Amino acid sequence: MISTVTTTTVTTVTIYAFGGALALVAVLVLLALLIPKELTTTASSVRLERLGRALNIGIVPLLITFVLIVGAKVAQVLR
Repeated sequence: MISTVTTTTVTTVTIYAFGGALALVAVLVLLALLIPKELTTTASSVRLERLGRALNIGIVPLLITFVLIVGAKVAQVLR
């Protein structure tokens, strides 16, 4: 019984730590994609306009992930 509780506790702590690290990586990647996106919005070059549209492929899913992360944190605080 005690080893089961200990194993479950260790697994739970590991999952929470991994989830926090994964959320941090997602937010940092989102920031890394948003900076060049903003720089390409002022460009008049066709190549840079295409790059700006291509960056949306990574930005949109990461924005959805960011909203879910913030929603989960707000729900956790309100509990």
